[in-house]
Amino acid sequence: MYVSLLKSLNRLNPRAWDFIQLTRMDKPIGIYLLLWPTLWALWIAAKGVPSLGILLIFVFGVILTRAGGCVINDFADRKVDGHVKRTEQRPLVSGKISSKEALVFFALLMGISFLLVLCTNATTVWLSFGGLALAASYPFMKRYTYYPQVVLGAAFSWGMPMAFTAQTDSLPAAAWLLYIANLLWTVAYDTYYAMTDRDDDLKIGVKSTAILFGDADRVIILGLQGLSLGCLLLAGVQFDLGGWFHLGLLVAAGCYLWEFWYTRNREPQRCFQAFLHNHWAGLAIFVGIVLNYALN
Repeated sequence: MYVSLLKSLNRLNPRAWDFIQLTRMDKPIGIYLLLWPTLWALWIAAKGVPSLGILLIFVFGVILTRAGGCVINDFADRKVDGHVKRTEQRPLVSGKISSKEALVFFALLMGISFLLVLCTNATTVWLSFGGLALAASYPFMKRYTYYPQVVLGAAFSWGMPMAFTAQTDSLPAAAWLLYIANLLWTVAYDTYYAMTDRDDDLKIGVKSTAILFGDADRVIILGLQGLSLGCLLLAGVQFDLGGWFHLGLLVAAGCYLWEFWYTRNREPQRCFQAFLHNHWAGLAIFVGIVLNYALN
């Protein structure tokens, strides 16, 4: 239904679907993986009662910045995506959208996102420049380092300190435990994603943690997920989060163990499904945080 609704936009403009594919709005998993941690931080910062205005700013901000990140990612990969089976039909590769159009669209999305940030406070505005730098630089990292997933994790986590400053105009030290937890988690699930394309990436010379970790990939992923849960436990102590929060972490741990088992043969499609499955872990943690404040 969601995809059908998006496709109906073609009635307004015959090129609408090309731009929807460019921003991956037809594949909302990236929105979820970016949104849940941002909401973790916002709910904790607001002690369970976030400002409606701030909530809307961050929900729409997540959607816009994720869309912009996809655009700049495809721009950076426009000369290599044609060599990867999963990405060979993307709009920039097929010529449906030009490089100039993509850059203009990226600037437009980031501009609207910045207008949203201007509705918060000075501290959050200044932090937003760091988020922009990380989002714009991540797609190019895979040419220079085996750790592009770390840069992605830093970018995907940047909304968390911004949520604290927007809600409270302060940034407690414990908020960085949440940031580190999400960074580790992002590296883990994006390594599953990179395992999907590992054979193609090796042929074209693109770097990733999936290539770096080699045969230890799944064990390292599980270890990173465990470290992420450890950081969340420490954050829970600092923010006085109780049983419901811990139950959410337990459900997330179950998700991670299932992914480890499910990818035991490293089949690319199973690795991709494990990547998608992380959405449920993020949601479980968010529900645990919400219930912690609602029922205590």
